[in-house]
Formats: sequence, C-alpha cells, structure tokens
Amino acid sequence: MSEPSNIIKRVIGKTVKAIRIKQGLSQEDLAHECNVDRSYISMIEVGRNEPSVTKIFDLCQGLKIKPSDFFKLIEIEYDKAHENG
Repeated sequence: MSEPSNIIKRVIGKTVKAIRIKQGLSQEDLAHECNVDRSYISMIEVGRNEPSVTKIFDLCQGLKIKPSDFFKLIEIEYDKAHENG
C-alpha cells in the first residue's frame, strides 16, 4: 500500500476520534449512530480500516458534521502530515 494511502487512513482515523471525543461520544455511541460495530469504529480510529464514501457519510451523520466540513478537516490534516513526512 502506498504511503499517501497510509497517511489518509491515519488522518481519517485521527479526525474521527478527535470529533467524537470533542462531542463526548464513546466509540459505542458513534457505532450505534452509524449502525456498525464498535470494533469497526476502533479500527478506523487507529488507521487499520479505511471507510468507504458511504460509511464516511454515515460517520458524518453520527458525528453531526457536514461531509464537506469533514473532508476539509481531512485535507488540512493530510497536508500537515504530508509536509512533516
């Protein structure tokens, strides 16, 4: 797997976790909102799983954030991670 793909998976996970914690949600709470298992949320947050676009929209709904805002956050964090090597 290419390095940019690994960076994206880590950035998505970091961003999901940060928003979830900021909103006071547990992984179980978010999983319930997205109709997935808690372990799926965990695997996303640690960068072991890359959610599909459909699941990203589900996550955004569960996190009460617009997908466009979520992708803006991902882009910012990706650029930071890419610059830092």
